[in-house]
Amino acid sequence: MINKRTLMKALGGTALATVLSASAAMAADVTLRMHSFLPEQANVPTHILKVWAEKVEAESDGRIDIQLFHAMSLGGKPPELIDQVIDGVADITWTVAGYTPGRFPRLEVFELPFTMTDAEAMSKAFWTLAEETMMDTDFKDFHPIALHVHGPGIIHSSDPITEVSDLNGVKLRAPTRITNQMLSSLGATAVGMPVPAVPEALSKGVIDATVIPWEVTGALKVPELVSNHTEFGDGEALYTTAFIFGMNKAKYDALPDDLKAVIDANSGIETSGWMGKVMQDYDAPSREAALDLGNNVITLTEDQVAEWKEAASGTIDSWVKEMDDKGLDGTGLRARALELISANSM
Repeated sequence: MINKRTLMKALGGTALATVLSASAAMAADVTLRMHSFLPEQANVPTHILKVWAEKVEAESDGRIDIQLFHAMSLGGKPPELIDQVIDGVADITWTVAGYTPGRFPRLEVFELPFTMTDAEAMSKAFWTLAEETMMDTDFKDFHPIALHVHGPGIIHSSDPITEVSDLNGVKLRAPTRITNQMLSSLGATAVGMPVPAVPEALSKGVIDATVIPWEVTGALKVPELVSNHTEFGDGEALYTTAFIFGMNKAKYDALPDDLKAVIDANSGIETSGWMGKVMQDYDAPSREAALDLGNNVITLTEDQVAEWKEAASGTIDSWVKEMDDKGLDGTGLRARALELISANSM
């Protein structure tokens, strides 16, 4: 039998590490492949996905091995992630629900303008409303692990944006159907695209501005591409984005009960709240980094925010009517979402 020293001489340290890693994976009862769209160094892969995977591995005593694939390294484009987890191309995916517009209509209630105040509270509200209305409808084709939102959505722009009229003619990237509708109604030329495409689009002038939370700006180097950032004050958010962290249904169902219990212990309302909280917690250091570059951070006054709220209210009204007309009870969803957000904010 070849000992480790002989093997190291024959293969070299890197190859040996690969062999030992493969052996460790073979020792696990279950190997799960997790796929996501952000680069490994971004906050979500580093502080959420990796942390969650390591916790599941530890609590399963190594019987579950989770392989992380970042930046679409398993192939495809971000809008394909939800189908990848349904079809088994990946066992677990983390994605933006709005990358497939209209596919998950009920969760759009959380993306409506000036609805989000705190990402943890809203993420918990999101999970609860999903349990009440979405698990057997919108999410029936996969196994939800967590559902969450990010912190306050910020406008990052080449030119300063203070008043609603400043959006006129601005080519502005938006992540979801709802944010596209809202920004278009406010006078911008809304451009839908997944967030990994933002840096190139800004650098080439395809867009003049983007809406994203502070936390992801560092990984995308947005403060190096634009120098103005518009905030809406404490407890106010122009918008937020809904995320889905889901597992292939057949893969989950095939787990033995004790390993299902490990996944379940790291799923649900508390995991959803944790994911939202971590995203919002990492807004602050990214904001500081922009200030260190000398960028212009604009915090709107209450009167200025009131103008934006009034201008954006039509997006809320039109969404509620659209859902009501489809028989999805937009009126009830809106009322229940606000009730749950308030309850989780206490």
